[in-house]
Amino acid sequence: MTERIDGSVLVVNAGSSSLKYQVLEPTTEEVIADGLAEQIGESTSRIKHWYRGHDVVVEGVLPDHEAAIAKVLELFRSDGVDIADSGLAAVGHRVAHGGRSFFAPTLIDAEVRSEIERLGPLAPLHNPANLVGVNAVTALLPDVPAVAVFDTAFFHDLPAAASTYALDAEVAAQYAIRRYGFHGTSHEYVSRKTAETLDREYADLNQIVLHLGNGASMSAVAGGKPIDTTMGMTPLEGLVMGTRTGDIDAGIVFQLSRVAGMSIDDIDTLFNKKSGLKGLCGENDFRSVLERADGGDEAAQLAYDVYLHRLRRYIGAYMVELGRVDTIVFTAGVGENAAPVRADSLAGLENYGIEIDAERNAIRSKEPRVISTDASTITVLVVPTNEELAIARQAMEVAYPA
Repeated sequence: MTERIDGSVLVVNAGSSSLKYQVLEPTTEEVIADGLAEQIGESTSRIKHWYRGHDVVVEGVLPDHEAAIAKVLELFRSDGVDIADSGLAAVGHRVAHGGRSFFAPTLIDAEVRSEIERLGPLAPLHNPANLVGVNAVTALLPDVPAVAVFDTAFFHDLPAAASTYALDAEVAAQYAIRRYGFHGTSHEYVSRKTAETLDREYADLNQIVLHLGNGASMSAVAGGKPIDTTMGMTPLEGLVMGTRTGDIDAGIVFQLSRVAGMSIDDIDTLFNKKSGLKGLCGENDFRSVLERADGGDEAAQLAYDVYLHRLRRYIGAYMVELGRVDTIVFTAGVGENAAPVRADSLAGLENYGIEIDAERNAIRSKEPRVISTDASTITVLVVPTNEELAIARQAMEVAYPA
């Protein structure tokens, strides 16, 4: 007999090389199932799948996101759950780029799917993967409301000075070129959770949020409103990432085209899939980068140093932009788990009111926690992100409006 999970929401969160999924009840926050397929498209892939207290790890090769979704559905069936006949209330899909078209959670139909596909070149590692998830789950659950929640939405109202590039204004307007920002669902959830954790009013806090994963971004949030973020028109700009360059001189594109004879597609692939940590040391799994650096590997050490240099540059910039900083918050895979990154990115900033407590920083926990000393005038926290819960709540609001 198929087990029922009536009233729950399936959240599908497809990243550049990962697929996170969760079945949860958004009102009670009960998590029924949770999983992560990682290192998709690499020589070795892995799925961690958990269902009602029982977990399994499956290793193998997942060449693409379609293969990952197929394997996840197989794991659910082994738990006695046929997702197609389980009583789901809604499906929430994380979609990276909403362009100018989408800046609120949106019920998915054929027109929305077409627009997500059209926006693919703006987020080449994400929107296509997001759309694979949308199409696969929609085919399986055609009668369950599906809602897209866009990563760019939180940053839709950035100040013009932050969202505008110094490009010919007519060209920018014609081609919708502006800073859109990404990881907005995470930045909003984490900044609100920080206020809740500290028992402070959200509107009273000035925050720097560091979402550090295979994709990485930072935001400056003043009184609950984002005023700047590192990612730009696409998720390529900003911090050094697993496979992406982050900030890079645009003239390098001309150099590679004119001198190296590379096509635009070649350069796109180079910047998005063969650069960042992977380009510097051949490894985009941050755990391996740290292990190799600790073992004296010079390439891995340089990759780590370049990564940190960019982090510290933006921390300083956002401190100036905000004027007053109340909190600095680390989240996502690297931010939540890599204590050396947290310590090293804020090292030597005691004169600015930032002091990390080494013992607090070393604690591993799934709960929000303060890692600064009691004397630190800027409170530093680790706040696990929960994009799935945020997406599930927004999906239900759209699918079943009050």
